Amino acid sequence: MLRLHGWIRFVLRRVRHFLTGMDLSCLTFLLVLALAFANGTNDVSKAIATLVGSGVTDYRTAIAWGTAWTMAGAGAAAMVAGAMVKTFSNGLLQTGTIISSTITLAILFGAMAWVFFASRTGLPVSTTHALTGAIVGTGLAAFAGEGLLWPAIGKKIALPLLLSPFLALGISLLLHPSVRLLADRWAGACLCVMPASRALVTISAKGNTRTVFQSTSFGQPVVDIPAHCDRAGLEGLVLGLDTIHWISSGLASFARGTNDAPKIVAMLLLGSASVTWPSTLFQITAFGGVALAMGLGSYFGGLRVTEVLAEKVTRMDHAEGLTANLTTSTLVLSSGWLGLPVSTTHVSSSAIIGIGLIKGLSAIRWSTVRDMVLAWVITLPAAAGFAALAYLLLSRLS
Repeated sequence: MLRLHGWIRFVLRRVRHFLTGMDLSCLTFLLVLALAFANGTNDVSKAIATLVGSGVTDYRTAIAWGTAWTMAGAGAAAMVAGAMVKTFSNGLLQTGTIISSTITLAILFGAMAWVFFASRTGLPVSTTHALTGAIVGTGLAAFAGEGLLWPAIGKKIALPLLLSPFLALGISLLLHPSVRLLADRWAGACLCVMPASRALVTISAKGNTRTVFQSTSFGQPVVDIPAHCDRAGLEGLVLGLDTIHWISSGLASFARGTNDAPKIVAMLLLGSASVTWPSTLFQITAFGGVALAMGLGSYFGGLRVTEVLAEKVTRMDHAEGLTANLTTSTLVLSSGWLGLPVSTTHVSSSAIIGIGLIKGLSAIRWSTVRDMVLAWVITLPAAAGFAALAYLLLSRLS
């Protein structure tokens, strides 16, 4: 026991030495990037699992696709997600509450630790939930919760997070019949864009072709990317049901990036009286760094959770995967514009579960759903616990 206490004191001394020798603002930024990386490992799966689950492509290609669109969405968030940044930087704290570097570091560590743990175990969890839990846990440890705006936490955080799974479930159930009808009518057909002939041609499931549009001028090219319409022997760019599924997945990934990046970046402005960036360069650097870190986490660590959502909840076909992606992208983009922090995890997972319910209760692997819901419930107290512990340790070091 004495050896253990001595080892702990030694570690604390080394950490204190490290912190005193490093600018805390740099450490904060590094932890923001680490949280963004953790977010990528867990959340890239939410928009691409349907591509793999319905057999459109393999894991590595789907992850690369989701990574590219996630980074694009995270970068675009700098221009469209001001409301979300405001919510997480000062919308949950009492006016005048002093936020020290120790508090910010504890919040970041608590959220990051839980998301990393969940990703390693293959559990799809919410970074929004984790950040909220970490803010509450640190607030309780630092000032007994008196600096927290509990009504705002309930209205802006708890209520959207609670309602979004049921909303996603209901939308997927309502939307799927229309998507199924469209998919059945489009099965085997495609749209061929022919740059050489400056024409747009449809090909039916029986191989019949019909010219929809043809330009009479060489100055009006239809498209400048050559491909092949193999079934009809035409040269052009083929647009079929697969294409729509790819686009919906990219849109959902883009929505995820715009929804999650501002929550993470907001930690750099935590406690600010007004959401004002020190400079435009700082804002660009913050969003650019978070976008890159989310992309790296997505590409190198996103496989494990993707496997769970793609294979272990319910089997999907084209129409079902498309329905889930359209539900996710619509809800997440809408909430992002309104500044309501819904969880991409809850939305996408609930949409996939809704797809399974259409086929019957036996089509869903309820053991997986049970583990997912349990992870959702545990996320708030777990992240709060990690953050409170980090605050107590860092307070002793400061």
